[in-house]
Amino acid sequence: MSERLLLKIGGSVLTEKGRQGAADTRAIATIASEIAGHAESSLCLVHGAGSFGHPEAHRYGLAKGADRNNRQGIALTHGAVCRLNQMMVEALRDAGADAIGIHPLGSAWARAGRLLTLETRPLQRLMDVGIIPVLHGDVVMDEVQGACIVSGDQIIRYLGGHLAFTRIGLATDVPGVLTPEGGVINEIPAGVSPEALAGSSGHMDVTGGMAGKVRELQELASLGVPSEIFHISRLSDFMDSRPCGGTRVGGGRLRG
Repeated sequence: MSERLLLKIGGSVLTEKGRQGAADTRAIATIASEIAGHAESSLCLVHGAGSFGHPEAHRYGLAKGADRNNRQGIALTHGAVCRLNQMMVEALRDAGADAIGIHPLGSAWARAGRLLTLETRPLQRLMDVGIIPVLHGDVVMDEVQGACIVSGDQIIRYLGGHLAFTRIGLATDVPGVLTPEGGVINEIPAGVSPEALAGSSGHMDVTGGMAGKVRELQELASLGVPSEIFHISRLSDFMDSRPCGGTRVGGGRLRG
């Protein structure tokens, strides 16, 4: 029986964060080729927004909510992240993988900035028939504040808690969670504060940076679902079930 993997690619890996709406097309093509080369694995892919969406969300203050005064930001932010998603999907298809974009704006619901529900049945069925569903961080309607930004990390936490995966990984532009001296922290238990471990980022990121990633993964770990954070250069190792040299969050065994 093939493995079922949940993988998140950080937005900083796919885009140039210093340039709004600038994709790293070479990196996207390389990642797509690597994924397509592992067709024997069943995969659900999530990617961050990077320079697509973060500037728009920041400009319109969507992390704090939406109303009639900033409603234009919903369409602009969603449109930006959808453009990056389409690039990722097209690269996967060009590399020989069957993939389709799934946009959380139309299938998710949030409460006070936290993802509350996300329809998973289509994702399950897509994976069953060998198609890679490709989700992304997105603006999502919110029952308390009108709208909010739901990060790819929140989506990973939700999917990991509601679907059975053999392994869960986050590929980033750093080799894992780092110590102040730059060394990689090998493992983080569920109960350790991420602020005590995660370094700050110089990038503008409205979704929480590394501390936010660790916090989401610790919620998974509290359910007995471990995951790992690793450098994108170790993607092949993750796909092949080899050690990735990164940070493992939580213990226990994955389901699947």
